[in-house]
Amino acid sequence: MAWDFSTEPEFAAKLAWVEALVREEIFPLEALDLDTPSLKVLIRPLQDQVKEQGLFAAHLPPNLGGQGFGQVKLGLMNELLGMSPIAPLVFGNNAPDSGNAELLALGIEANGAQFQRVQYLEPLLRGEISSGFSMTEPDAGADPTRITSTAIRDGDEWVINGHKWYTTNGSVADFLIVMVRTVPDVPAREAMSMLLVPKETPGVHVIRDIPTMEDPVVRYGSFGNHAEIVYDNVRVPLDHLIGHEGMGFALAQSRLGPGRIHHCMRWLGQSRRAFSMMCERAVSREVFGEPLAAKQTVQNWVADSAAEMEAARLMTLHAAWLIDQQGQKAARKEISMIKYFGAQVLYNVIDRAIQVHGGLGFSSDLPLEQMYRAARAARIYDGPDEVHRMTVARQILRGYEPVAEPTELIATRRTIARERFAEQLELLSIDR
Repeated sequence: MAWDFSTEPEFAAKLAWVEALVREEIFPLEALDLDTPSLKVLIRPLQDQVKEQGLFAAHLPPNLGGQGFGQVKLGLMNELLGMSPIAPLVFGNNAPDSGNAELLALGIEANGAQFQRVQYLEPLLRGEISSGFSMTEPDAGADPTRITSTAIRDGDEWVINGHKWYTTNGSVADFLIVMVRTVPDVPAREAMSMLLVPKETPGVHVIRDIPTMEDPVVRYGSFGNHAEIVYDNVRVPLDHLIGHEGMGFALAQSRLGPGRIHHCMRWLGQSRRAFSMMCERAVSREVFGEPLAAKQTVQNWVADSAAEMEAARLMTLHAAWLIDQQGQKAARKEISMIKYFGAQVLYNVIDRAIQVHGGLGFSSDLPLEQMYRAARAARIYDGPDEVHRMTVARQILRGYEPVAEPTELIATRRTIARERFAEQLELLSIDR
C-alpha cells in the first residue's frame, strides 16, 4: 500500500505563511511576561489574520467552521505551531479548547442539543470564551476506570460531586467539561458521562493552580496552568449532558486520538527549534582551539537527533494518513507508538541542546530549560508512556499463538527440509 503525505501547492503556501507568522510575530511575544488578559489583547490582531487565511480552528469539519483538512494537513500545520507555546492559541487550536470543541460537536451530533452549539461551541470556535477539561483525579490518573466523581439526577438537574486536578486552564476557563459517573451498577466504561459546567456555577471551587516542574512558581490564572477543582453539590440542567448518558469513555477516546497526532507534531516543531539552537551553538562555540561542531560526541548528538526526529515525523504522518484513510480505530496501535516515541525524542533533543550550550543552556537566558521542564510532562499526560507501550504490545502479540517448540528451531527445520528435498539431495549425493 502506497503512503502519500504530500499536499497541494496551495496548502504548501499556507504552511509557509504559518511559519512566517510564528517566527516573525509570535516568537517576539514569548519574551514578554504577560498575564492572560494582556496576552489575549496582543494576539487578537494575529487571530484576525489567521481567520482571514481560513486557518482558525481548522481542526474541525467545514459545517462547524473548520476546513476539513484531514489529519495529515493538520499535522503539518501543528508541526509549525509547536515551535511556540503561544502559537496554538493564536490559531484557535490550543489544548484543551480544540479537543473540547470536537467533544461538543460529537455530542451535538449524537443528541441534537443545538443550544450547546449556540451557547458553548460557536463562541468557543470564535475564541470568545475558553474551556477546561476536568477528567483527571488525584486517585485516577492513568486508569480512568477509577474515577469516583458522580452526577446524580435530581428533578430536572444533575448534582455533581467530585475532586479533580490537572484541569488545564481551569482557573481561566468560562466553562468546564466534567467526566463523572452517572450510571450506577455497570462497568466503568459504561458508567461515565460528560457534563457542561459553567465555571461560575455555585459549588465549583477552584482550589489552586498546581505548581509543577514546568512552572514551580505558579501565577494563578495564567494561560496553560493546571487547576485543582472541587465540585460540591454543583447543579446543572439535565440538557448539559454531552451526547448520551454512558457515552463518556467513547467521547474521550474520540477526543484523544487525533489530539495525539497534533501533540506529536507540535513536539516535533519544538524539537526542531531546540535542534536549530544546538547546531547554531555547535558551529559558533570554540573549546580547546576548535568549534564544538568538530567534536565527535557533538556530531553524534546532531546526527542522532536528526535521525530520531525524522523517524518520529514519518511515524506520526503515517498515523495521520491512516486515520484519514481508514478512521481512528484502524490507527490505534500507530497512535500509541507515536505518543511514547515522540515524547522521548522531544526529551532527547532538548537534553542534547542543553548539554551543547553548557551553563548557558542550564540558565533561563535561553528557552531551553523551560522547554526541557515542559517536555518531561509529555511522557505522562494523554496516557503515560507505559500504558501506550502496553497497548502496542498487546495488539502485536494478539497476532501470535503459543507453540510447543520455536518455529525457527534449526533441528526441526533441517528434518523438514531433508524430507522435502530428499530426491534432490539423493541426486546430489550420486553426482558426487
